[in-house]
Amino acid sequence: MSRDIQLKERWEKLVEILSNQFSQGEDLDLDAIIYLIGLQEFGKLHREFKKDEKLNLMHIAICRLLEPYGYYEFDFFDEEGWPHYKIKEQLPPLKAGEQSVLMKEAIVHYFIERQLID
Repeated sequence: MSRDIQLKERWEKLVEILSNQFSQGEDLDLDAIIYLIGLQEFGKLHREFKKDEKLNLMHIAICRLLEPYGYYEFDFFDEEGWPHYKIKEQLPPLKAGEQSVLMKEAIVHYFIERQLID
């Protein structure tokens, strides 16, 4: 099976699982899934977040997702428990479609590691 077909199938399965669990079956988009990963990584699920904190959660998720690719490295947790990452290597310039594929690939890998999908 080609890598692209496998990624597409895994992505669709993941969207189905997460959508059923978190949005009553309405398909979650890429940003919503990144937000959920940010919540997971932050670990403080039962609280309200301000708009800037929601953006920080998405940033945390992106850093965590791209860490295995060598772009970010975990640095420390601050006094409020927010994880901080440092940039190891700048992301290359990517077209929107290429960014989307990279993020989907990273998200699929993240959930394979957590044994939600195989």
